[in-house]
Amino acid sequence: MDSLDLQVLSQAREWFAAGHKVWLVTVIETWGSAPRPPGALLCLRDDGLVVGSVSGGCVEDDLIERVRHGERVGAASMIRYGVSKEEAARFGLPCGGNLRLVQEPLRELGWVDELLARTARHELVARRLDLETQAVSIESAHRGEAFQFDGRTLRAVFGPRWRMLIVGAGQLSRVLAQMALPLDFEVTVCDPREEYHLTWDVPGTHFSKAMPDDVATAMQLDPHSAVVAVTHDPKLDDLVLLEALKSPAFYVGALGSRGNTTKRKERLAMFDLSPG
Repeated sequence: MDSLDLQVLSQAREWFAAGHKVWLVTVIETWGSAPRPPGALLCLRDDGLVVGSVSGGCVEDDLIERVRHGERVGAASMIRYGVSKEEAARFGLPCGGNLRLVQEPLRELGWVDELLARTARHELVARRLDLETQAVSIESAHRGEAFQFDGRTLRAVFGPRWRMLIVGAGQLSRVLAQMALPLDFEVTVCDPREEYHLTWDVPGTHFSKAMPDDVATAMQLDPHSAVVAVTHDPKLDDLVLLEALKSPAFYVGALGSRGNTTKRKERLAMFDLSPG
């Protein structure tokens, strides 16, 4: 779930705390290249104000009109758009397109507070909604889990979508981590050198004193991972590059002068690796 949906929940909390009636609307089924994927959130206030989105705009307009005309659901329930060709055309859905939503009243802030607090600590969590019992719960989630809906239970994952491994805990790493955290990265900093790890104090990051190649292996780098080596120590930087360049990480980089970069390329070539 992306950070836009966390912003929706944050706004929902503010509106509810201010005394407004609030509804959450979640996409549970969509079509082809739809503007918003399953799990996308919208928050609707009792006076028609809205934050977030579930489609290209026409569906949002209809939801707003329903609230303004007194159609206010009292329990979590499904809404379907695009059942007929006429309705699909009216709401801007492709011919035969189908959009299913779950609309639910926000009754209390306990689960919202927990979800926002845990994601602020860069944890991956899932929100589970049971349409039969109306119960909402928060549980730990694992990377790679997708949005799920089985007809009764909705489960959506929230938390950082991207990961960054920074090798080195110097001043440059500190600035890099502080830039990455607000951009929805889960940041891991690795530096086995005692004189560096004892002074690392950037909140919201994970710190490891293990060797860089071991950390990279344990992280199971994927296409949502970036690796940046900035120790200026070839023994440490090369260790992580040897692992990262074999992985599907979308970005692998190392800091160094032109001369050091040339030498690094020569060392990597001995292992049939190329930094590109």
